[in-house]
Amino acid sequence: MPKHLILFRHGKSNWGASFSRDHDRPVAERGRRAAQTMGCWLAATPWVPDLAITSSAVRAKTTLDLAMAAGAWNCPTQVMGDLYEATVAAVLEVIHQQPDAYSTLMLVGHEPTWSDTLTYLMGGGMVRMPTAAMACLRFEEDRWTQVGQGRGTLLWLMPPKLLNAVTLP
Repeated sequence: MPKHLILFRHGKSNWGASFSRDHDRPVAERGRRAAQTMGCWLAATPWVPDLAITSSAVRAKTTLDLAMAAGAWNCPTQVMGDLYEATVAAVLEVIHQQPDAYSTLMLVGHEPTWSDTLTYLMGGGMVRMPTAAMACLRFEEDRWTQVGQGRGTLLWLMPPKLLNAVTLP
């Protein structure tokens, strides 16, 4: 059974808010709306995740929570500090640790790691993940440990700006 990996970049953050460290930076109102839009859109696709793992940063956790609530989809979730300021190698390690029973995995995190990870898994090219964008890669693999460089096919990259006409319930 093929594996699908969804990389979801956190929504636009609020640089004007009060926070003591970057890890605690919240999501701006524009980012909140974008996360909700993306959650609704994902619910209408066949790629709702079986498992979602988010960076421990406030803006990433909030983005995932808003998307799930708006789209009314539910899956097990985990918070992982390893996805905050992660390298591509660290992201790959997280992917490799996942149980093979899950066929669609979502990771919620940050730039530039998400663009770099997409490029690595596709085996080249140039990709830029805007805030609150989602990208889905397909792997013709049975096990998450088989996911690696150049093994993924990009199925879609959806930035929220393309969905501005979507109205939230």
